Amino acid sequence: MKQIICLLFCACLLSCNNDKNNKTENTSLESSSSSSANSSSAGHWEGAFSNGMKGAKISFDISKDQKEVKELTFQGYWRCQGKLDLTTLGPKKSFLIQNNKVDGVIVEPEGGGATAIRYELHATINGDKVEGTFRMNLNALGCDTYKLNFTAKKK
Repeated sequence: MKQIICLLFCACLLSCNNDKNNKTENTSLESSSSSSANSSSAGHWEGAFSNGMKGAKISFDISKDQKEVKELTFQGYWRCQGKLDLTTLGPKKSFLIQNNKVDGVIVEPEGGGATAIRYELHATINGDKVEGTFRMNLNALGCDTYKLNFTAKKK
């Protein structure tokens, strides 16, 4: 009889301790996930240039895992063979994000060639603002945005 009471007491004690540990773990998981969600840079961003032609825009998406800049689009004028040409272009590939920074070049098509467009992006992601430079050029046709400075905000 004493053994049964002792076993029941031990089982009750163990089950109470497990509940406390589970609640603590769940609470810490909830607080860490909510704090990372609040500081997330994932989503759609839109910005403008401080130099270059008036009205030019840049837009892009930061992936949910915050490791890629995707769907980058430049909308504005660039110089082609000495003339201004209105265009909306962007790479199909993504730029990688490392330590809240983007420093990359994408050439499409990859093999280059006469019609290859070169996209160059350097940016820093800092809370609710992304600042950086962008350049897009197609050398064979003499088209170039030249180096443009931008600031973007999450939409």
